[in-house]
Amino acid sequence: MTKNINSVSITVLFFVLLVASTEILKSEAQTFCFECGPVPFLGTNADCFNCCKTKYGSPPVVSGVVEGSEKHCHCYC
Repeated sequence: MTKNINSVSITVLFFVLLVASTEILKSEAQTFCFECGPVPFLGTNADCFNCCKTKYGSPPVVSGVVEGSEKHCHCYC
């Protein structure tokens, strides 16, 4: 019985170390960091991303999305 518990403990420890080392649990969440372009922004999300990359660089900017009722171009880092 003790041998089985030790085996399970070692397996769980190995799994936790594997997950931590491969960053499987790393969040893909992005945070709003800048605005770009005129309001309302009449372009597409791709145009917004290009505006963000040109103005702020990539990285830190990883995406650009046209959002809101007033159509703002929001840059996300």
